[in-house]
Amino acid sequence: MTSPRLFTSAALVGSVVAMLSAPAAFADVKLNGSGASFPAPIYAKWFKDFSKETKGIRVDYQSKGSGAGIQDLINGVVDFAGSDAAMNDEEIAKVEQGVVLLPMTAGEVVIAYNLEGVDELRLPRDVYPAIFGGTITRWNDPKIVAANPGVELPDEAITVVVRSDSSGTSYVFTGHLSAVSEEFKNTVGKAKAPNWPSSDKIIKAPKNDGVTAQIKQIPGSIGYIEYGFAKLTGQPTALLENQQGKFIAPGPEGGAATLASIRFPDATLPVSGAPDLRAWAWDPEGADDYPIVSMTWLLLYHDQDDDKAEALHKLVNYLTSDEAQGQADGLGYIPLPAAVTEKVQAALSFVK
Repeated sequence: MTSPRLFTSAALVGSVVAMLSAPAAFADVKLNGSGASFPAPIYAKWFKDFSKETKGIRVDYQSKGSGAGIQDLINGVVDFAGSDAAMNDEEIAKVEQGVVLLPMTAGEVVIAYNLEGVDELRLPRDVYPAIFGGTITRWNDPKIVAANPGVELPDEAITVVVRSDSSGTSYVFTGHLSAVSEEFKNTVGKAKAPNWPSSDKIIKAPKNDGVTAQIKQIPGSIGYIEYGFAKLTGQPTALLENQQGKFIAPGPEGGAATLASIRFPDATLPVSGAPDLRAWAWDPEGADDYPIVSMTWLLLYHDQDDDKAEALHKLVNYLTSDEAQGQADGLGYIPLPAAVTEKVQAALSFVK
């Protein structure tokens, strides 16, 4: 007769062997990401909901700016990154295992302002590049006054708030301003870290929330932030003149109209061979288009650890689901059209 002690020991050993030989079930898969602050509010909700709904997978994301996220991906210290500037060819070439770039949502870059008593502010397309380029410096400038009849604009200097970090929001904003104004293109230019004019009336702050906080605190200030931050904080935003001469307020209608006009290149990325899903609308042409709209991308390694690759597939499938995309508008973002999510699914197959 087998003793109870021997039976218990044998059963215990068998259980341990079974556990060791069983395939991993995401019991301890943690996905670490960093990068863009532009999508940080919606990523915070999405990643929390996904981690709650998906047993054994946890997603952590550090909002630190697109440039920092890209560098973290190049350095191999994260599992994924976020960027509103996607990645350029030079950056992609630094990732030996290849990358896959997936649009996740889209948003509008807005010009927020702090002017007491001014509930609506219209900024023509020859004015707002000049404000950020340093050639229009006072609120009662004749061009601003002419565009805002009946609005009492103060005789005071404009304080301009810009990003201090390497930023995809800056890249999108200066890309649009460079498309609209040749002078801005030649003096400041399109960049994640632009060459802003030297002035004591230009203040720098990190990330979208940092710029938002400065605008709220400084009367007479103006700055560029993602629409979701303005919506969440109740910060007034300017109507911007588009290419057709219409002043368009930020919001779901104008943003969706612009997003629908974006066309992807017929190209593939080096190393990974994944479809190239980098596309922009620097100065959209439609009569109802809001002028400054961009997608934001998840940056993934093409060659991944098996468990993390499977976890990332689950994550992206959730983020492109109707459930997740349906939350975008309420948080100040633009849901991806079905045609774009189909392209994302096709590119996701290159994460292996």
